[in-house]
Amino acid sequence: MRIAIVGAGSIGLAVAWRAAQSGAEVVVHDPDPGSGASRVAAGMIAPVTESHYGEEALGPFMAASADAWPGFALELEAASGLAIGFRDVPTLLVGVEDGDRAEIDRQAELYRFTARNVETLAARVARKVEPLLSHRVRGGVLVPEDRAVDPRAVHDALLIAAERAGVGLRAERVDDLAALDADQVVIAAGCGSANFVGAGAGAGAGAGDSVEAPRDNTGAATDRGGIAARGECSDTAAGDGPIGDRGQSATRWNLPVRPVRGAVLRLRAVGDQPRPRTTVRGYVKGHPIYIVTRESGEIVVGASSDERGFDQRTGTAGAVHDLLRRAIELVPEIAEYHLDEVSVGFRPGTPDNLPLIGRLDPRTVAVTGHYRNGIALIPATAAGVAALLAGEEEVIPAAFDPLRFERSRSEDADRFGRRDGLSGSRFEGAPDSISPHGSDTPDRREDAGGLDPVPRAGTGGPGPGRATRGEAAPVEADADRRKAARVDTTAASRRSAPAEGTTAQQEES
Repeated sequence: MRIAIVGAGSIGLAVAWRAAQSGAEVVVHDPDPGSGASRVAAGMIAPVTESHYGEEALGPFMAASADAWPGFALELEAASGLAIGFRDVPTLLVGVEDGDRAEIDRQAELYRFTARNVETLAARVARKVEPLLSHRVRGGVLVPEDRAVDPRAVHDALLIAAERAGVGLRAERVDDLAALDADQVVIAAGCGSANFVGAGAGAGAGAGDSVEAPRDNTGAATDRGGIAARGECSDTAAGDGPIGDRGQSATRWNLPVRPVRGAVLRLRAVGDQPRPRTTVRGYVKGHPIYIVTRESGEIVVGASSDERGFDQRTGTAGAVHDLLRRAIELVPEIAEYHLDEVSVGFRPGTPDNLPLIGRLDPRTVAVTGHYRNGIALIPATAAGVAALLAGEEEVIPAAFDPLRFERSRSEDADRFGRRDGLSGSRFEGAPDSISPHGSDTPDRREDAGGLDPVPRAGTGGPGPGRATRGEAAPVEADADRRKAARVDTTAASRRSAPAEGTTAQQEES
């Protein structure tokens, strides 16, 4: 079997490695392997502390993947000859205020449903487990079965292991998946997966139609395709075009993957500076923070989370400030380390925060949308998708079905009798209207037509009662209409009210 994989991030490479081990002929397409999310990730393997309310369907799959990591790490190191920094160290979750401790207690209730060892610790015991904790820590939770790995080392090892297994790597962008010379196509393109659509037989789009070229955060069309045009969203050569059985898909689909931006700091302990001996996670005044230590002396602090599309340029200074301040409140020694690197990447998120893994049509498989858990889910994802490509059924949880949102829209369309109106829309990522603006963004309000900004008070502009372009009506006119409405309502009430002294029975008669 010939398999083409779009995306040479850690997920794509792991799938390629496993598929090649099963005897398939595999080619991976990516113009810049390892340039995206795999390079920015912190590398926590945390089936307990990455559990979240509303994401319970992920739990068993995450647990199976975490349990597979020790053996996977040994096999990968043997196949590549590289150490990947796998550490079997516990996670300590702590808080610095009463509200933080209350949130930890709430999370601990969820953690216990994972059926894994979770120990509640008083503040004094927590500081014995991790001596570098601040004296302000109010206690927390110890999770002995969480682990960590170095994602950059993992990616380097996967590249070598895949090539040694016979995987071909083509440093090229893919514009049309239907043109790939392969029996099976795997989309492992992270956020760039949203660029691909299945037109569907008779869906109104021709087999050769393509999606509009990607645009950068300024709205300008780019001359690069897929993820390369959008920043560090994933490690992929993504492109545009329908996917199907050699030209046309039997199913109309798209992949609702959006970029969730995150800033990550990499610091380094110098000489004999003490380093945290656990993975420290915590809440500082309600804000989550994590500190991951590597054997090399690197300390990773993260991560911010916001949705600004693919914008890497604004708000970074504020994110760095917030991450350092919160990390220092948990572990004061952080202030003494050298700041090596600030990385900004994009997690591939989905509407329900669950991955998209499974068949889109007889030729195409989606493996994307891993959000916060891409590194942790590598072993289970690679094994499951390799089995799926080999013809096995029901190897991936039904909750990860990549067509679940298409089916939901179709059901809604059937219910309301508007199939064509609801099923044809294409997901375009996080809209600008929900993108937060940092303090370094100009305070401008513009309408959809790109009109002049509304002037601030004291800066001139139209006088009272005069509308600027884009305003619905002068404020004074609105006030007059509301006043008139109140007068009419009051008069009507007086006409309908009984006269003073009239009894209820008289009024009824």
